[in-house]
Formats: sequence, C-alpha cells, structure tokens
Amino acid sequence: MINISCLIKLVNMVNKIKQDKGNRDLLLKVMGEIIKEKRKSVNKGILLLGYEYDISSSSIALLEKGTRDVQITTLWKLVNALGMTFPEFITEVTHRLPEKFNMISE
Repeated sequence: MINISCLIKLVNMVNKIKQDKGNRDLLLKVMGEIIKEKRKSVNKGILLLGYEYDISSSSIALLEKGTRDVQITTLWKLVNALGMTFPEFITEVTHRLPEKFNMISE
C-alpha cells in the first residue's frame, strides 16, 4: 500500500522539477532572443559569425532558438563578438525576465 505522505512528497518533487525546467526554458529563450537581435544589428549571418570567432554555427543557431544551454565561456565570447560586455548582456537578460525570477523553486 502506498503511503499518502510519500505520494504527496513525490507529486511536489515532480512539480518542482517542472517549474525549474520552465524557468530554465524561459532563461534560454530570453538569452537567445538577445543574441539573435544583436547578431542582426551587426548584420552578420550565423555562419559568418561562427567562422570569424571560432564558435560552432549550430551552437549559435540553437542558442538563438533557446534550445541550447552553452558553456559560459562560449556565451561570453559570443557576447563580446556582438559588441557587448558580459555585464551588459546579463543586465539586458535581467531586464527581460520577470521580476523576482529565480532558477531555484522554493
């Protein structure tokens, strides 16, 4: 027989995992939108940008779609290649996220 309190804990864990994934997806979407906007503003295609700065074009494309969670070093390099400092990028991301956005659900 299943213990009700254990079942409730399990349901709560599953809900927390879903919320954390939703937050992750939102963060990646916002970062991708910014990267794409900045890339277009400097009038560069994905292939050219990737070639010039030795960044995989598939990584750039997937990042722009919000489906790739790239390494911070790759993100930093890409942001610099687009004429931004990393703190400027983080500030822009923060402004676009909901107030009190948090990657850890409580």
